[in-house]
Amino acid sequence: MAKTKVVPARRIRGEYVPPGDKSISHRLAILGSLAHGVTRIHHYCPGEDFRSTLQCLKTLCVPIRVSRDTVEIYGQGLYTYRDTGDVLDAGNSGTTIRLLAGVMAGQPFTSCLTGDDSLRNRPMRRVIYPLSLMGAQVEARKGNYPPLIIRGGPLRPIRYVLPVASAQVKSAILLAGLFARGVTEVVEPVPSRNHTEHLLQAYGARIDVADGVIRVEGGHPLRAFGDYVVPGDISSAAYFIVAAVLLPGSDLVVRNVNLNETRTGILDVIQRMGGRIEVLERRRVRGEWVGDIRVRHSPLRGTRIGRDMIGRVIDELPLVALLGSQAEGVTVVRNARELRVKETDRIAAIVQNCRALGMAIEEKPDGFIVEGPQRIRGGTVQSFGDHRMVMTFSIAGLLSQEGVEIENSEVVGISYPSFFEDLHRLVEPA
Repeated sequence: MAKTKVVPARRIRGEYVPPGDKSISHRLAILGSLAHGVTRIHHYCPGEDFRSTLQCLKTLCVPIRVSRDTVEIYGQGLYTYRDTGDVLDAGNSGTTIRLLAGVMAGQPFTSCLTGDDSLRNRPMRRVIYPLSLMGAQVEARKGNYPPLIIRGGPLRPIRYVLPVASAQVKSAILLAGLFARGVTEVVEPVPSRNHTEHLLQAYGARIDVADGVIRVEGGHPLRAFGDYVVPGDISSAAYFIVAAVLLPGSDLVVRNVNLNETRTGILDVIQRMGGRIEVLERRRVRGEWVGDIRVRHSPLRGTRIGRDMIGRVIDELPLVALLGSQAEGVTVVRNARELRVKETDRIAAIVQNCRALGMAIEEKPDGFIVEGPQRIRGGTVQSFGDHRMVMTFSIAGLLSQEGVEIENSEVVGISYPSFFEDLHRLVEPA
């Protein structure tokens, strides 16, 4: 297992283009495989999670060509997957297994979806239940965990009110709805990332979105639209953005980043705390807002994050702990119990690693409380097999007095293989 030490930095400066958005890359590949025609995905996500999606589609005999810059998906329609008898291995990717569960529910054969040790301990009942209502037969370990055995077939439309906002569950139901006869409706309690809705519209699906209700009519073919340049992943860029806000003298321009309103919660949190973020350009690309932003060092004040914001910042909450530790006053994060069932128990992981670096933080069942500003001494932290822990505590290393060594740092490749290279290029050592 690799160890990486991140040393204290003076500042971060320059221009930066984030890797392709992971959420959009997954959805493009899956919808492209179900559409008639060729989908060419440029600037795709380079991480292992996206490769897991491609491998699952290849196992289903979808023709795919991968080059350094482009993935070409040769879709042949909704019912053209082939039953090879092989297991569909989603690796570490919760998006892959949950979205494909929706698609496989409508296929006329039985499939088995599984993943690595971490994924096999992530809950799936939230997807299993609505798919069962639609007529799919789904078996899971202890009724909740992968492997999933899905006996697909004809599906019926449902109206489903999500008990908790979840883009993955919503997407699984909408994808299953493509195979149902009639209109499937999903009702969201609060908005979650909406890339699936944008792409369904781009592929010509009969879909309507209004007042928190998404309706998709099944039984109609999808049509590929050719080329799609994936915008930069805001969740990957967030680490560099936070570094720029926290390191004195920093000035960073982030180019071609996804500014979808359901994904920019971290920018809103930073601005709420007093951070300086300037949107230089903003444009629409197939329903998605994309643009350039400038980020500079700013003094921060504490804030409170609750139910209204959690869904838009869930992946960046480890960074919020870091922001709170450097802000004046108290930062409170609540209603984030979802963090307990990510790649690891992220609440426990955040607290353990912060304390290992000499930081004070209070753990709550559904979040944490941190007061600042406080010094980060440095030391050794664990990755817990979670790419976001690696990246968060790398930024802590830049702010620390002694540097931070991260155990099992190679798991950063799940989403961002070139993270340390980009960090080294942009950061000026202390």
